Amino acid sequence: MTSSSRPPLIPRPRSPERGTRTPWRSLRHRAMRWWSAANLVSNVGTWMQLTVQNLLVLHITGSAATTGLSLAVQAAPGLLMGLFGGAVVDAWPRRLTAAVSQAVLGLVAFVTAALVAFDLLNVALLMALAAVTGLVATVDAPACALLGNDLVPPSDVPSAIALGSVVSSAGRLIGVACAGVAVGALGTAAAYAANGLSFLCVTAVIPFLRPYAGGGGLRPYGGGGGLRPYGGGGGLRPHAAGGGATAAPDPPAPRRERFSGAGARDGLAFFAGRPRLVALTVITAVSAVFGRNYGLTLAVLVTGPLAGSSQDFGAVATVLAVGGIAGAVLAGRMRRPSVRTVGALAAAGALLQAVAGLSPGLVPLLVLVAPMAVVESVSDTAGATVLQTDPPPGMRGRVLGVWRTAQTAWGLAGPPLLGLLMEWAGPRGALVAGGLIIAAVIGAGTLVHARRTAFRRTNSPRTAFRRVPAPPGDVVPVETAAVDRAAKPVLSEDLSPIG
Repeated sequence: MTSSSRPPLIPRPRSPERGTRTPWRSLRHRAMRWWSAANLVSNVGTWMQLTVQNLLVLHITGSAATTGLSLAVQAAPGLLMGLFGGAVVDAWPRRLTAAVSQAVLGLVAFVTAALVAFDLLNVALLMALAAVTGLVATVDAPACALLGNDLVPPSDVPSAIALGSVVSSAGRLIGVACAGVAVGALGTAAAYAANGLSFLCVTAVIPFLRPYAGGGGLRPYGGGGGLRPYGGGGGLRPHAAGGGATAAPDPPAPRRERFSGAGARDGLAFFAGRPRLVALTVITAVSAVFGRNYGLTLAVLVTGPLAGSSQDFGAVATVLAVGGIAGAVLAGRMRRPSVRTVGALAAAGALLQAVAGLSPGLVPLLVLVAPMAVVESVSDTAGATVLQTDPPPGMRGRVLGVWRTAQTAWGLAGPPLLGLLMEWAGPRGALVAGGLIIAAVIGAGTLVHARRTAFRRTNSPRTAFRRVPAPPGDVVPVETAAVDRAAKPVLSEDLSPIG
């Protein structure tokens, strides 16, 4: 057969799964690209303000204790009002809630900038502004987190969360650098003004974001770009008979409950009755208390037993930051992470922490810190994905509200407990003991879960029926077979793994 008579080559059809595991797949959606760009600007402004905030408070008050009190006042609403903030997010349209909260935070930043510029900021105003910021954040944090997830299909949510982590890290690096330039040229008020502008940037983008419904486009709602209740979609769908495409009607908005204290209690009851979420809370809490506070433990280790300098700790901090970004990129490849995955990664990071505590020098410490940061970043991203996708859509705001309350609690309790452990065992002992405690708690939880699962399987009606063999020649009654079939759906739900 000559070359001219060969049949033409037919290209292999493109697999529908191709590209679904790339870490940047969420950026295929135009709305997510705009949302990520706006969040990068917002993170730059936030870190510009945070870079100078503590120094400003210390300058005004002249007291380190008052500086710590201002931070506690800002964190207190998350502990006391987190449940209600999550209930607000579930009760009100999500885009409207995020836009209003961002605008209010921007207003607070502008007011602070004006007070600083005219030298009118005092301790009372400082505490009041900190309390308002913390109160608004109890609504803003879950609203913005869930709004970002609404812009992509469920399979791309891990990529969206990982992208948010990368954006946050990049914003931190850029914001710290810009803060030094802005404050040196324009003064401290410039950092607050820049943060206010960054909030307005996000507020301006939100009305144009369309939740994913097959299209994920970007256009203003309504005739004049106004806000419409959450649930709008769009995109094109083919006719049932083939040929052409028609605009898909917007899906009905999900039913929203009226905001009330009962709704907040319902969120707490749902969270407590969800074994996955309880297990995730235990893993994250013990990891946060006995690990992750590397700004304290590794700083004391480097400058103490390893006889290093502040520049040496800066190198360790840089490796931690780069490893965190690399871990977030790797986590973006996940599609359906489980609590079991989170626990395994957290235990691996804890064991690396324990080994890092025994490092004889700076170079071995850097070698261990890099994979430790990567593993823990993947674990954090996987945990955030489970937290934001496991509950039903109408309950996710309240679940995040419960999570914020718990997170604030261990965030306030962790540093003092870790400080006591360091006083008792030293920096090496704190790292080693903390890592072993984390691994032991996760291992014990895994063992308990495995034994409970085995007990359920052994004592289920279907298993008990099969465990008693019928005598030879007997016929299984029709009623018994019907009971066995009826038990299958319940059993399949009961035996589903926690992860």
